Amino acid sequence: MQDVSTLVAQAREGRPRAVARLISLVEGASPQLREVMAALAPLTGGAYVVGLTGSPGVGKSTSTSALVSAYRKQDKRVGVLAVDPSSPFSGGALLGDRVRMSEHASDPGVYIRSMATRGHLGGLAWSAPQAIRVLDAAGCDVILVETVGVGQSEVEIASQADTSVVLLAPGMGDGIQAAKAGILEIGDVYVVNKADRDGADATARELNHMLGLGESRGPGDWRPPIVKTVAARGEGVDEVVEALEKHRAWMEERGVLAERRLSRASREVETIAVTALRERIGDLHGDRRLGALAERIIAGELDPYRAADELVAGLTEG
Repeated sequence: MQDVSTLVAQAREGRPRAVARLISLVEGASPQLREVMAALAPLTGGAYVVGLTGSPGVGKSTSTSALVSAYRKQDKRVGVLAVDPSSPFSGGALLGDRVRMSEHASDPGVYIRSMATRGHLGGLAWSAPQAIRVLDAAGCDVILVETVGVGQSEVEIASQADTSVVLLAPGMGDGIQAAKAGILEIGDVYVVNKADRDGADATARELNHMLGLGESRGPGDWRPPIVKTVAARGEGVDEVVEALEKHRAWMEERGVLAERRLSRASREVETIAVTALRERIGDLHGDRRLGALAERIIAGELDPYRAADELVAGLTEG
């Protein structure tokens, strides 16, 4: 057992090893997880969480690295959660080396962590909200969350980030992909990366057109900007940071940021409660209550929904 208060104090001092251990406790669903979250709760709320999503190959890791460089120029501490597919053998992150971000590995003002989805859909790891809280408490000014890059199941990032950035690239059919994947609904800032390729202007125009078609905004509402970048050369990255800061200012001015964070906390509580309930139900296999309800369903005395209601009522009362 590790001394949680010591780990938290060391994480606040910016010690990467302590941050790593706290996130490992989160990922491993350690028995100390509740103690960790209780210790971190008063220390959170200061970080700006930016989610980056998009199809595979659009340059998410390169763009994330470029954003880290831009924020470090502003002397901001940056945390990066790079969520990768799980290895079918070890369960770890397949791309855990984060080669494209290696230039920041020795920077004490940057913390980079790869997390495996471990089968969780939505482009994020199930433990991402708690890992974000660890980085927030550790004093990160900005937390960049890079999703898996699996296309149509990417929209969960919108529920975890203050601002969602959707990346597209020319020549990949991303305009149509964005339309069918619901990406147009979640993006606060759109980035057409690899803008030095043919078709970048056309991709930006197509995206702008689709945003206009789906628009139901009133006066003063946020209209997502479209920024063209060549992240590998750092071109356009300052414009992306400017767009992010404008969106943050707009949210703070209208109370949207507080609403998003309140909604995020509500969903997190709901997820924890549902997970706990599911674990209790999982323990019922072979339990007489479950078997008795199943027999009543087979006999036509009870429908599955009423049976589920009785089961949940029994669990919550117990």
